[in-house]
Amino acid sequence: GTAPMTIIDSQVHAYEANTPKRPWHSVPNWPAHVTGDEMVAAMDKVGVDGAIFISAFSLYRFDASYAVEVQRAHPGRLAIVKPVDPDNPGVDEVVAEWKKTPGAVGIRIMLTKENGWAPGHPGLDRIARAAVRYDFPLNLHCWDNLDNGIALIDRHPDTRFIIDHLGIQQPRTPPAPAEPWAALPKVLDLAKRKNAVIKVSGACTLSKQPYPFPDIWDP
Repeated sequence: GTAPMTIIDSQVHAYEANTPKRPWHSVPNWPAHVTGDEMVAAMDKVGVDGAIFISAFSLYRFDASYAVEVQRAHPGRLAIVKPVDPDNPGVDEVVAEWKKTPGAVGIRIMLTKENGWAPGHPGLDRIARAAVRYDFPLNLHCWDNLDNGIALIDRHPDTRFIIDHLGIQQPRTPPAPAEPWAALPKVLDLAKRKNAVIKVSGACTLSKQPYPFPDIWDP
């Protein structure tokens, strides 16, 4: 008579097709569309009760309007996270507004090397302080830039950080890298930080074997 365990997917991306109405910033090798309705249908099919919907930076950059629309349509199924811009001097106000948004549960920094934000960037510090002020966890995507991510985490001990994608670089297409776990010692060292937790997402991309990916379980 007890309810089954609630299953929450730690990270999904939903998005419309690439059209002039809402054009993509880049065109990754993703399906042509995975709308909110399609995402929820896929969740239903495999028994996922809810998901954390991260607005897709590759497609929409800092515009989370589609995530807001989808959450409004599926309020009991999807909570939303928005990437925020360290180069925006008004980012504190952006976070304040996001806090008022139904379903908003966090913000995100894309601290990959390609984006070029070094640890001393004042915008990163503004975002970390805003996360504390508005009681948001700060998702940190720094998989090819772990040292800079660690420096930011250590500089803001009162900010709650969520390390995206295990903190380990994951390929967009197979095969897995020859040494996919090379950064694992640095990731494990993050366990010493009381203000950092690790998000397990995309881990199957590091496997060289089919489901259930037996070669990734030990690491």
